[in-house]
Amino acid sequence: MIILVDMDDVLADFDGEFYQRWNARHPERKIVSPESRKCFYIKEELPLEYAPLVTEINTEKGFILSLPEIPGGIKAVNDIKDIGHEVFICTAPLDIYENCVLEKYKWVDEHMGFGWSKRLILTKEKALVKGDILIDDKPSIKNEDKASWEHVFYDKPYNRNINGKRRLTWKNWREVLQL
Repeated sequence: MIILVDMDDVLADFDGEFYQRWNARHPERKIVSPESRKCFYIKEELPLEYAPLVTEINTEKGFILSLPEIPGGIKAVNDIKDIGHEVFICTAPLDIYENCVLEKYKWVDEHMGFGWSKRLILTKEKALVKGDILIDDKPSIKNEDKASWEHVFYDKPYNRNINGKRRLTWKNWREVLQL
């Protein structure tokens, strides 16, 4: 079985790092809490004038590289691979990608080992990537209806309003995936 695993907010805590930096730089500008999020893109829940500040944080040098691991994620993907499945990290670069692309490779090298960087797929079109399962927190994947994989949600507040799909965390992945 081929299992594709998203990186941001599935293996690497993108939102956690963003909130930490936002609160340190803009403590007077209160934003929606991570637990209250209803939208995948945080910019959609903030005043329009905050958008450049969000982009500044997310695209700055060192942001992606500094993302903490989502607890249990790396062990889980290694376990999935060890029981005989093909596992790839399938992640989309940011639109402003100058720092993002290189830092995604470096993050994987540093947190998972060089062998995993050979299993890193960067694409804006995940539906074109062949697989059986895509574990992703994003509520809707472009052209998902044409994809070969089943979209299994990595559970986040902003995707809990969608029913009809399996959802997992790194605590229950064995039961959900039935591997």
